Formats: sequence, structure tokens, C-alpha cells
Amino acid sequence: MLKLSVCLLTFNSARLLQEVLPPLLIVADDFVVLDSGSSDATIDICRQYGLQVHHRPFDMHGQQMNHAVKLAAYDWVLCMDSDEILNEEVVEYLLQLKAGEEPAADCSWRLPRYWYVLGQEVRTIYPISSPDFPVRLFNRQHAQFNDRPVDDQVVGSISSSRIPGRVRHDTFYTLHEMFNKVNGYTTRLVKYRRVRPSLTRGIISAIGAFFKWYLFSGAWRTGKVGAATGLYATLYSFMKYFKAWYAVREAQASATAGERQKTSP
Repeated sequence: MLKLSVCLLTFNSARLLQEVLPPLLIVADDFVVLDSGSSDATIDICRQYGLQVHHRPFDMHGQQMNHAVKLAAYDWVLCMDSDEILNEEVVEYLLQLKAGEEPAADCSWRLPRYWYVLGQEVRTIYPISSPDFPVRLFNRQHAQFNDRPVDDQVVGSISSSRIPGRVRHDTFYTLHEMFNKVNGYTTRLVKYRRVRPSLTRGIISAIGAFFKWYLFSGAWRTGKVGAATGLYATLYSFMKYFKAWYAVREAQASATAGERQKTSP
């Protein structure tokens, strides 16, 4: 029999928590909630379900998940975000998996994740096609999340299988949330990964993203939601290069000012 720890990351997650928590509680033998500074009702809702909430400032998603995994009571972990909702078929599969013989430690499972933007299901959201199938159930002795600043993945000596069913990934519920995410993602990219500081490259990349993720993907057929996902791809593609370019210019200006101070009488 497999004992399962559920690891859930939260941050101002009150909107969906009462849909996210019940199916996870059905499959969990142990439940770790790791919050990164919520100011809404997230903590209160978790406590209503009898859950202890741990706290850690957010730096990168993969590092946050790895910290939650370390807090788990069992080696088998199911890692979830607070905008992902399991349906009955996924829950039933997990219960059957738990009831059987414990699998080999190098096994892992991928969630069938269907993306929703502004409340509507979408086929694409830069840089992902929906559904995607990230590894989320694994043995922590054999795998962990990598340290990519955006779009991190589970890595290790593992073989993976796909879980049947459907996970609703209800991301970007408002335009405000969407713009906040693109700003945060591009800032982390520039901070933790070398991005070529080029305005020209940013403009070319943005134009290419608009054609690929709005026109060629067919997102234009879905009205305002398609327009939002096309704008998201365009902004994301431009902003990462613009921020890298801007950071270099600021560093150069700061260095020049420092030199002037040294040489001034």
C-alpha cells in the first residue's frame, strides 16, 4: 500500500481553495500546505479543513515545491498548485494506485492538466499547449523539481505514466492577474537566467509570438480570451529581452556615475 503526502503551494488562493482541497483530502495520508505570504482568506480556509500551514517567502516555484516535499511525512508525494482541481476520475485512479502494491521507487505519474484563462478553456497559453502532462506524483528519493526560474520540471531517475482523467488548471482569472504573472515571470527569467539584452531581438520575438500563439494557433477564433492569450505571448516575448536590455543600461549608467564621483574634485 502506498502512503501519499500531498504538497500544496498557496498564495492568495482563497478563490479556488474550496474546490481544490476536497479531492486532495480524499487521497492524502499527509497534507503539507506551504504559503508564501497570503493576505486574503487562504490561511483561514486551510484551517477550516484542519490543515496546518507552513510559511516560506517565494523565490522560485521549483525551490518552493522542493521545500514542501522536504516537509512531507512520506516519500511518495503529489505536488499541486492552488489553481489545479482534480476531477473524480483522477481521484479514483489515485485511490486505486494507493490500494495496490507499492510501486518501484523510480516510477512517477503525469497529471492531465487542462488550462483555463479568464474562466474559459484554451488550447494554448504561451509557451504551452493544453492539455499538458507534468510529472507531479513521484518518490522524493528519486526525483525533485529543477531550479528553472519559470516552467520548472521534475527531474531524476524516473519513468513516468499518464494519469487518466482531467485536472482543471484555472489560471489567469482576471487581466490584472495575467499582467502580474507576465511581469513576475519575466523578472525572474532575467534575474536567474542569462537573457540576451537586445531590443531588436525583443521586437522580433514579440512579432513571432503574436503570429504563432494568436494567429497560427487559432486563438483569434475565441474572442476576448484568445486576444488576451495572444497579448500575453507577445508581452512575455518582448518583456524578457527589454528587461535584460534595461538592466544592462542601468548598470552602465550606475558605473558611469560612480566613475564621475571618483574623478570629481
